[in-house]
Amino acid sequence: MRNHIAASLALAVALAIASPAFAQKADDADSLLTRAVELYNAGNAAGALPLAQQALAALERQHGPDHLDVAFTLNYIAVLQQQLDRPQEAEPLLLRALSIRQKALGSDHPQVAALAQNLAMLYRAQGRRDEAELLFKRALSINERALGQDHLAVAANVSALAALHQDAGRPREAEPLYKRAIAINEKAFGADDPQVSPSLVALGELYRTSGRLAEAEPLFKRALAISEKSFGPDHPDVATSLHELAMTYWVLNRIDEVEPLFKRALAIREKTYGTDHPAVAQTLNTMAGFYRDQGRHADAEPHFKRVANMYEKALGPDHPGVATSINNLAVLYQEMGRPTDAEPLAKRALAIREKAFGKDSPQLLNTIHNLAELYRTLGRDSDAEALNKRAEAIKQKAK
Repeated sequence: MRNHIAASLALAVALAIASPAFAQKADDADSLLTRAVELYNAGNAAGALPLAQQALAALERQHGPDHLDVAFTLNYIAVLQQQLDRPQEAEPLLLRALSIRQKALGSDHPQVAALAQNLAMLYRAQGRRDEAELLFKRALSINERALGQDHLAVAANVSALAALHQDAGRPREAEPLYKRAIAINEKAFGADDPQVSPSLVALGELYRTSGRLAEAEPLFKRALAISEKSFGPDHPDVATSLHELAMTYWVLNRIDEVEPLFKRALAIREKTYGTDHPAVAQTLNTMAGFYRDQGRHADAEPHFKRVANMYEKALGPDHPGVATSINNLAVLYQEMGRPTDAEPLAKRALAIREKAFGKDSPQLLNTIHNLAELYRTLGRDSDAEALNKRAEAIKQKAK
């Protein structure tokens, strides 16, 4: 989940590099896009999408298919499609936008780098790491030549490349890139500026996931202090640092310190975004996992239920995010000794993933495994064995 959320946010950040001509776009396209951005920022990507598509049609009618304003809007629609977990629909939009910008601006323009970065983010989210790495490095090279080694766009490029290395289990390659991003931001803004905090959190997360917890904790604390000083105690950046610090204390087994941090992060996000926002769902889901880990199943259950309802309301009943959330609830019920409650959820989760990814996709393996374990608990050994054979066939086909 974290990778998908990071990729989507990074795509959105890159939208800040807009076409210079965009200020002269048609009034109807302008109003449609303004409304789309409002809905997206409110967590309603599904509502934003048709408005952005209407804006694209208006711009194509006014300017033709190869205008820079069209490229900008294609890029934005791709952001929405990825937020809705439709990478197959986002990719051709980004490729078309990239082609328009290359043709209009040349292959070494920073706006081309921005789209290369966005396409790389999409490939990263799809697990297409080799293709993503080439594009990340291309974007970095363009910006280093065009903007200089210490430009903020370069900091964004090296952070994204670091995240890719982190995904691939290459922390040694990721660490110096995160540190470079911190140094660029500190040079540009100062050591205590809130622009530095995201890089601190990213490096802290790398250390936390690498088991370097003593190094992670002070980075999260520093990011938290910066955000609280800059924005006050109820800012979303404060919630991010609280969330990461809670995760660190969880791993450190400082259990009494974990829950208050999660609760504070949740309260901030609910106050900022409302009760149905994806950021709220992230914290609820992590809290539910924490409660489950502590054997507090009765506390975990309402959180998992709420997350499932939020995803279904926001994304529709057949979205893979819904499958993940109801699968988590099914596993919880199995641990609680409620296999008859778990079975329909596990079967529905599998059906959603089959519809989304195909019956032979490796994306099904975790759900198949969970359902097989459930059948063994119910004494349905033949059904469990059939699922295990199916899982093995999927693994062999994927090799």
